[in-house]
Amino acid sequence: MRFVLAILAFAAAAVLVGFGIAQRTVFLEPDRVSLGTVVENQASYTVLTPEALAANPGKQTITVSGGGAVYLAYGRTDDVLGWIGEDPYVSVGYDGEAGELTSEVIVAQPVDDSTPATPATEEPEVDEESEDAEAEPDPTASPAGSDLWLDEFTGDRTLTTTVDVPEGITVLISSDGTAPAPGRIVVAWPLDNATPWAGPLIAGGALLFLVGIVLVISGVFAHRRSRGPRRNLPKGPKGKLMRAPRPPRTQRAALGSGGSGRSTGRARRIALLPVLLVPAIALSACSADYWPDLTSAPETTAPATPVETAAEGEEAEPTEPAAPEVVPAVTVPQMERIMRRIAVFTTEVDADADSQRLAERFTGPALEARNANYAIRKSLPDHASLPAIPASPLTLTLPQQVTGWPRTVLTIAKNNDDETIAPTALVLRQESPRENYKVLYATALVPDADVPEVAPASIGAPPINPEFKGLIMPTGQVAPAYADVLLKGDESESAQFFDPEGDVIRQQLGVEGQKAIADDLPDTADVAFSNAPGDSPTVALATNDSGALVTVSITQTEKVTPNDGGTIGFKEGQPGAALSGFDEKSAKGVEREIGIQLMFYVPAVGSDEQIRLLGWSESLIGASEVK
Repeated sequence: MRFVLAILAFAAAAVLVGFGIAQRTVFLEPDRVSLGTVVENQASYTVLTPEALAANPGKQTITVSGGGAVYLAYGRTDDVLGWIGEDPYVSVGYDGEAGELTSEVIVAQPVDDSTPATPATEEPEVDEESEDAEAEPDPTASPAGSDLWLDEFTGDRTLTTTVDVPEGITVLISSDGTAPAPGRIVVAWPLDNATPWAGPLIAGGALLFLVGIVLVISGVFAHRRSRGPRRNLPKGPKGKLMRAPRPPRTQRAALGSGGSGRSTGRARRIALLPVLLVPAIALSACSADYWPDLTSAPETTAPATPVETAAEGEEAEPTEPAAPEVVPAVTVPQMERIMRRIAVFTTEVDADADSQRLAERFTGPALEARNANYAIRKSLPDHASLPAIPASPLTLTLPQQVTGWPRTVLTIAKNNDDETIAPTALVLRQESPRENYKVLYATALVPDADVPEVAPASIGAPPINPEFKGLIMPTGQVAPAYADVLLKGDESESAQFFDPEGDVIRQQLGVEGQKAIADDLPDTADVAFSNAPGDSPTVALATNDSGALVTVSITQTEKVTPNDGGTIGFKEGQPGAALSGFDEKSAKGVEREIGIQLMFYVPAVGSDEQIRLLGWSESLIGASEVK
């Protein structure tokens, strides 16, 4: 009976192991699903819509191929479409019913209908100069390097990359912005091809196999014990039994010195080794895909929200158009990429004092300060350069909540390489989709600056109107008010609004600093100071306590004139002489302009706090003879 059960156990083991192995081989489902399309038009840009990217769950593996360079970037849908603007492009979507990708050419409608159409019989005049200009590649047509993208990739002829984009993200595909975009696109998503019963089947088969072996062994021993007793020999004197003849020596050598019984036992044990090892090896190769996951919680489906519909015979109420979505200007990873680019760019142009390239990443007061510094260093090589822009870490990122352009971001970067350098507060501004962010303000934080809490970068902060009355002072009045405080000190009517504690700029450029400059002049010269708000825009972003972070600029003019009919000029070897190029004496006098960049915290109405200085920087931005 044991042998019958052993045979059944071996048969069942073979079935279970075979079926378990078949689940991982012949019955194994594909590990991914893919959709592809071939775009045959000549548009320079192709857009993979969020619907196409979300056709299946999971990460998206995108393969794009064409005849030349391949460029792929992804960003928020509004950013991608904003960058494309009025240029035609191909929109690749997804048809859920057909289960395939679709493509559609999107062409912007003409804006001006007043332009008369050219008659078909009249040949338009061709401007050769305009033809040559159009033949040259437009650098703004290439999306490469734009600050709008969350990430970007390049390849030659073929590009494959895996991304995991959430909702609201669009992929932009192009070549160089002028040539047609690559036309072959394949998007693949991973599939769960786990076989949770393969492991139990193989393990169960191995267990039955071992049971069969045990049954065989026990059956053999039982069979030996069940053999009948030997025949009883008659009593009497026992004779000597005859011995069997010994085989020849050659035959004994062939049989082996260990004896036939021991050799047979050893052979059986050796034969059992692979039988026992095969199931063990099979089980050791099993991964998590072979076993059921008993830890995952059951999925629950939330009840669907009922949709109200108009009753029969009733007219549906007209729905108001949805307001444009308000989103933060940038994400934190996006801002980190932008800051790395700006830091590398600034290091390069500062080393070369390249004022022509500087405008690619700087504007407003920050541009004026660096341009003037470059001009001074050309005449005075030993003159100190302005502080470098640190790339990381970003201790604060506060993007403006936006619906379009321009966009503004406030960030604070710390210099880990030199702890003696104060953290830098930067205000960056992007005027249009195809322009990159430029540094508008760059200020060093004051010691122990108490920066108020702000909204997380994923939410952003709303901009505050310069005339907003919810602060102790409208942000549009902060610059002229502080300019008056620097000029008059405590006698200014605005001095009561500003906290003097920790405000070191009053000592350097305020009444005390102005008196020190006047005392240093000869008796034959007089000095006059005037302050005025800068031409740059005031940037104000809300804080969590209903206050605002406000960044402004002030220009301080220092005019020195002779009072005895004599002459006066800049000191030789000084920055004023280097910047102006005026190394003579003048009867009219000379003047210097100091550019001051400031960041304040302005409390809300009803607060017992004063306006607090958080960061500032000053630099010589102009020098000339008095006109």
